[in-house]
Amino acid sequence: MKIVFATRNENKAKEIKALLPKHIEILSLNDIGCSEEIEETEATIEGNAVLKAKYIKENYNYDCFADDTGLEVKSLNGAPGVFSARYAGEEKDANANMDKLLKELASHTNREAQFKTVIALTLNNETYTFEGIATGEITKEKHGNQGFGYDPIFLPTGYKNTFAELSFEEKNKISHRGLAIQKLIKFLNSRE
Repeated sequence: MKIVFATRNENKAKEIKALLPKHIEILSLNDIGCSEEIEETEATIEGNAVLKAKYIKENYNYDCFADDTGLEVKSLNGAPGVFSARYAGEEKDANANMDKLLKELASHTNREAQFKTVIALTLNNETYTFEGIATGEITKEKHGNQGFGYDPIFLPTGYKNTFAELSFEEKNKISHRGLAIQKLIKFLNSRE
């Protein structure tokens, strides 16, 4: 089975390829000749995932899955949410995003947060979505150098280490993306 994964984020691609069964061949956007930027114009995480998957299906005629992820902080009414990647500006600078978030949370005692990933799959002209949520809290400073994005400041529930301090394998077992991918894999395996 060949499916396009609509991302340009090499870290995401690496995480997902490690989780998928070997009989599923992942094609990149480069593999299918897609060089254009797919604008994320929807107001929700789910909407952006669906938009990207449908764009590939409609313009390149490949079955595709796409994900969108947001960090939702309770005391900030769910922010940064759908704007997580661009929280501190269009440059998508992870350190600037974390610095802005830590500054905004400086006066808050409630640091509860959750990572939410939605994967949208277009398969045989149908669209399916799979959601994964990892709960936790935002630390007061950065810890660790694994992972990417907000990982150095996200402490998952029940752990003493941030996502950035966990091994690749440990994080994939409990992460929002890992949970959503597990649901996707179960679905794809049921379609064989």
